[in-house]
Amino acid sequence: FLTLSFVLCFDAQWIMLEGKNRAPRHAARQILVAGLTLALAVYFLNDAGFVPTPAPSRRELLSSGIAGALTSAVMVSNSAEAYELPPLGYAYDALEPSIDKETMTIHHDKHHNTYVVNINKALEGNEQPPLVELQKTAIQRGPAFRNSGGGVYNHDLFWLEMAPVGKGGSPSAKLATAIDESFGSLDDFKAKFEAAGAPGARFGSGWVWLVVDADKKLAITSTPNQDNPLMEGVEGVPGIPILGCDVWEHAYYLKYQWQRPAYIKAWWDVVNWNQVSAWYEDALGGKAPEVDGAAAAVLVGQRRSDRVPVAPKRKGFSFDVGFNWEGKVALGGS
Repeated sequence: FLTLSFVLCFDAQWIMLEGKNRAPRHAARQILVAGLTLALAVYFLNDAGFVPTPAPSRRELLSSGIAGALTSAVMVSNSAEAYELPPLGYAYDALEPSIDKETMTIHHDKHHNTYVVNINKALEGNEQPPLVELQKTAIQRGPAFRNSGGGVYNHDLFWLEMAPVGKGGSPSAKLATAIDESFGSLDDFKAKFEAAGAPGARFGSGWVWLVVDADKKLAITSTPNQDNPLMEGVEGVPGIPILGCDVWEHAYYLKYQWQRPAYIKAWWDVVNWNQVSAWYEDALGGKAPEVDGAAAAVLVGQRRSDRVPVAPKRKGFSFDVGFNWEGKVALGGS
């Protein structure tokens, strides 16, 4: 592409010099003919196999643009990282009043990011497993995998299982029936879940979970620190988590201080039951939530697509050549 641009510019300059004493219309048409001839020559030579095709090919560059090539380069560079901090599918203040903007910002950008950085360091030079698979042996592999690997998975799930007030829907009919069978009613389930996350039951930092156990039944459990029910040897009920509430102080202290029960009670307003219901269906088939990589990106993209404005174009270098029927040449940038 750069070679073609250089040749085209050089040819245009030569024709303009040669055409000083010619009519402007004639010179402009000569430039147009030269440019089209070169473009067609490159296309047909490339199609016939006479022009080497680097990766990405000229055709790919011409079709997707320089931006696509740069995006591919960035993706290749990022693939060296074990895991990444995922973007939120909503604004930092979108969960208010249940969770305040400052808490969300610090929780996501600082605490969660620290877990991402530390698990990347632990995996440096080693094979990167899918995050959900890393959970299975995290306890046996040591603190970095248990605390940081667990912390990344737990928080990835946490952001996805929440939605702004009024956007999360209700439990599906199938999940609602299972909740009634296991706990009596949705209100009874919430009361038992809140009790399991209260300081008297989960002293210190940890999580409270709704899981699908080995018998495909729903159960409430809690884990210390960044453990989760997918880990072999975990405290409490092992199983596939479909809902988890972070009861570390950094998740609520700026707004609720010592009042963890008030935080959990307010948290119900931002639970994304649509997502939880989908994970329940998967869990019945033995599949745990995939909360990193492409799967999470799709979920985040679905939520952001209807609210993210198109960013204004940045001014940069460009070379535009336009012709009109009067044979005038317009050079400009945007």
